[in-house]
Amino acid sequence: MRDDELKARRELATRVRAHCLHMTHRGKSGHLGSMLSMADLLSVLYSDVLRVDPKKPDWPDRDRFILSKGHGGGAVYTTLAEKGFIPMEWLNTYYLDDGKLSGHISHHVPGVEFSTGSLGHGLPVAVGMTIVRFVGKR
Repeated sequence: MRDDELKARRELATRVRAHCLHMTHRGKSGHLGSMLSMADLLSVLYSDVLRVDPKKPDWPDRDRFILSKGHGGGAVYTTLAEKGFIPMEWLNTYYLDDGKLSGHISHHVPGVEFSTGSLGHGLPVAVGMTIVRFVGKR
């Protein structure tokens, strides 16, 4: 990875962390540690690894990111906003009554594949999605 690309990933991760701090303060709730610990990973995944398109969040050939630790959902929301999947203004509604973004990640948000809440169910959900997508095509 070139120096400018590395710098861009670090800057994205820093913005994700800043958004998470603001969101949890504004909403008076959230799991900040879980969010902050994911910022670097999400920065790299959504910049260099995942084949996704914010203009076509339901693109059939996209990669799927399944979050198992729902407590970190705020970091996913901020990454999706930074990448153009959702409007940045939605971050101002995190954890607020009638807000667009719930405390745990919700599949009603563009770019989110599966709602989370029960910890640890991400792996079996991802395995099931893979079986349906690839094995089911035989």
